[in-house]
Amino acid sequence: MPEYSRLRAGSVTVLGSLNTDFIVTQPRFPRPGETVQGNGFATMAGGKGLNQAVAAARSGATVRLVGAVGDDTFGRSLVDFVAGEGIDVTGVAVLAATTGSAHIAVTAAGENAIVLVAGANGERLRLDDGVRAAVTDGTYLVTQAELPLPLVTEALAAARERGIVTVLTPSPVSVLGGVVPPGVDILVGNELEVCELADAADPRAAACRLSASVPIVIATLGGDGVVWAIDGAIAGQRPARPVAVVDTTGAGDTFVGALVARLAAGDGLETAVDWAVLAASLSVSRAGAAPSIPTTEEINALLHLGALTEERVRR
Repeated sequence: MPEYSRLRAGSVTVLGSLNTDFIVTQPRFPRPGETVQGNGFATMAGGKGLNQAVAAARSGATVRLVGAVGDDTFGRSLVDFVAGEGIDVTGVAVLAATTGSAHIAVTAAGENAIVLVAGANGERLRLDDGVRAAVTDGTYLVTQAELPLPLVTEALAAARERGIVTVLTPSPVSVLGGVVPPGVDILVGNELEVCELADAADPRAAACRLSASVPIVIATLGGDGVVWAIDGAIAGQRPARPVAVVDTTGAGDTFVGALVARLAAGDGLETAVDWAVLAASLSVSRAGAAPSIPTTEEINALLHLGALTEERVRR
């Protein structure tokens, strides 16, 4: 299994979903059969693959996105958006299908509930030559479970054979059937996801259990911060940065993209986690998924502000 020495500088490939997000804001979630009055609606670029690629690019990484959109207005808009972020989109196929969509309800407390419609994301059912070449041409491969599981599993194996560091977000976790696919170097999941995969009630215990077979397991805990486990034991933890929560949509994707970007820049794991925590904290302080992802300049500004605050406290 890889040690820290495998975490090295290089480029990032994201194999993942591209969706149009249809977002409605409302005071609270409705009960079954109930209608509640919404107070806002927006259409935005999204999908875990797109979000993670954008987060990595905005944190300074060289990024390629591999996925699929439909041959429709939504799909063309998503490709243009991603390309505008400086991301290589030559691996994004345009298929005779509808573009994937996410229907997101956000409450006044910033919590969200999401219904996914796969669309073109579900059409690439095999690792063809073009996809294989794309996912094995880089230093890090980041993927999720919003694409067909056979494709994800084969891509992880192909990348691992080439010595590429593989990163998996187990979402939606129900697709995995309680099993982490083989060939994962770094698993990054929220507390519900790691608990379901480990069949454990506590996310810290779950991370430890999963790290017996996955080299590095990172569990994001929302307002409680993040912990990571290596070789069956907690190896580190960080608190969340206090912010006024507006919308948690995309926070996990922001964390993953920012984390891998800093690893690809040559940072160690702890430094990369610190950066990713700041990125995710900024993202939840504003609305939307991709639109809320911060840039390197914004994260550096927050780091500078924190350093100034610590200096005043010491004085």
